[in-house]
Amino acid sequence: MDEREFEEHDAEMHGRNNMGGFVAGLLIGALTGAATMLLMAPQSGEATREKIREKTLELKDQVAESADEARQRAATTLEDVKGRVGKMQQRGQEMLEEQRSRVSEAVEAGKQTVRRR
Repeated sequence: MDEREFEEHDAEMHGRNNMGGFVAGLLIGALTGAATMLLMAPQSGEATREKIREKTLELKDQVAESADEARQRAATTLEDVKGRVGKMQQRGQEMLEEQRSRVSEAVEAGKQTVRRR
């Protein structure tokens, strides 16, 4: 991975992390707002408890959905990183073989020069 790819990957990862924080903040804000609204509304205790149960279930579903999306993004990112690492490893091996070949050629050329003298 060259420097440009690393910077792109780093920016991509930070963007996802910021998005996760944003979603978490949004959910916490929604829960706080819903709880405040329910507690301040002029309703019977039973109606308020029922609304709290409903909102809790809705938020539970939203959190589960967000967690699933985060897992999917993480799995996709992991596969992407594995692919990049594999390509880099392959390229490193190719470069190593090229250098070995060059060194062998240089050593052989040196031996031939010494033999001619």
